[in-house]
Amino acid sequence: MSTPSILAIDQSTSATKAVLFDRNASVVAKLSKEHAQMYPKPGWVEHDPEEILTNTLGIIGDMVRGRPGQNIQALAITNQRETVVVWDRITGKPVYNAIVWQCNRGAGYCEELRNDSWEEKVREKTGLIIDPYFSATGIRWILDNVPGAREKADRGELLFGTTDSWLIWNLTGGHVHATDYSNACRTMLFNINTLSWDLEIMDKLGIPMSMAPDVRFSDESFGETTAGGAFDDPVPVTGVMGDSHAALFGQLCFTPGMAKATYGTGSSIMMNIGDEPVQSPRGLVTSVGYAVQKSVKYVFEGNIHCTGATVKWLRDDLELISSAGETDALAASVGSTEGVYLVPAFAGLGAPYWSQQAKAMICGMTFRTKKAHVVRAALEAIAYQVRDLIDLMREQSGIGEIELRVDGGPVRNNFLMQFQADMLGGAINRSFIEEASASGVALAAGFNLGWWHSPEEVEDLRKGELIRSTMPAEKALELYIGWKSAVARSLHSDEVKKL
Repeated sequence: MSTPSILAIDQSTSATKAVLFDRNASVVAKLSKEHAQMYPKPGWVEHDPEEILTNTLGIIGDMVRGRPGQNIQALAITNQRETVVVWDRITGKPVYNAIVWQCNRGAGYCEELRNDSWEEKVREKTGLIIDPYFSATGIRWILDNVPGAREKADRGELLFGTTDSWLIWNLTGGHVHATDYSNACRTMLFNINTLSWDLEIMDKLGIPMSMAPDVRFSDESFGETTAGGAFDDPVPVTGVMGDSHAALFGQLCFTPGMAKATYGTGSSIMMNIGDEPVQSPRGLVTSVGYAVQKSVKYVFEGNIHCTGATVKWLRDDLELISSAGETDALAASVGSTEGVYLVPAFAGLGAPYWSQQAKAMICGMTFRTKKAHVVRAALEAIAYQVRDLIDLMREQSGIGEIELRVDGGPVRNNFLMQFQADMLGGAINRSFIEEASASGVALAAGFNLGWWHSPEEVEDLRKGELIRSTMPAEKALELYIGWKSAVARSLHSDEVKKL
């Protein structure tokens, strides 16, 4: 007898993963395939969308062939957000590589918007600050710099979308050009008050409305697919969310004041603020948290550019470690960093600093500094950046105690998790489900299939453990003050004055 299941595709910044879930939202199997990272100029980051599509179809096929007893009832998609693809609606081919959320090439356009006094207008409409992190300026750059792209766009021949849209369009044979509210709200083109594409901003940036995807609730239908013949019969595509939003949903953060931290290439810190898009304080943004069962929830969010990417840099470029798993024991092998701080501003700094000019640096080294001190400083930098945002959320929301639920591969690192709890001065809730983003879209797909009918029905599916602070508050504050000093050194002199 076949086993009902949902196959979730997690298309992240570094790889594409297929995760199979059963009716209890438990992981049955998973596969992963990395894709190339391209850096054509300093500060520029690109992916090949066709490589991502090939990898996605490949791992779906491998999963189906490897699990013949599974009755896959839906295909769900969670994805790296903000990364944008522009493609030809006639040929189906991308006109340029995907411009990744880490890419800074849109900085000039952002400066133009600020100089034209659009900062407050963009913030009021989209909940976001003006920054190349978001998709809008990447689209504008492609239209301005790819020969013939502007003319094709004006003729209605080009489409844009985050990677979920690109995959949906291809999986459905070009029949569905759609995204969900969580992805749309991260483009800097979507009005979170009216829940629609903002014509005024799109006109300002010269992006035709004909390029934009349809926007749907995450548990709606996004068409059907055989995934290139992997499925004998078409299965529905449903359960679509940006990865950070899917992790919030997968962590079951359904109540205002509940927050989650996803540790990936970068990190997203989100706190549920309820049914209204309250304007966020400086350093944070307001986004659609999730939109399921015709209900929209909003969040405060802060985005950190480099967390897991810093560990990858230690491994691949400095060659200080051969695997991320080594960092736990290495960091614990020394009692402290002995004053060493690593500021991972490899692509500038994200929230709450939002500095494109900041440069990565290691400071405080002496002749006593060893590899272990640098590795420990890299892990500590992750925890410091999370504290930057949680402190701001506490201050601005008026919520004294925020329940922080953590997920992502790095949560297996016991040193990092203990140091994170120490920096926050309380307890963090570590999820046993490493694949929180995939779990979130599987839950959304399950609502579509009728497996569950309300968020309350799935609350018992999450299992976790509390990790409590053991560091004296005075010591934690002393270390954190040192971090803030190190960050100030990495910033441009004009930006330091704003701290």
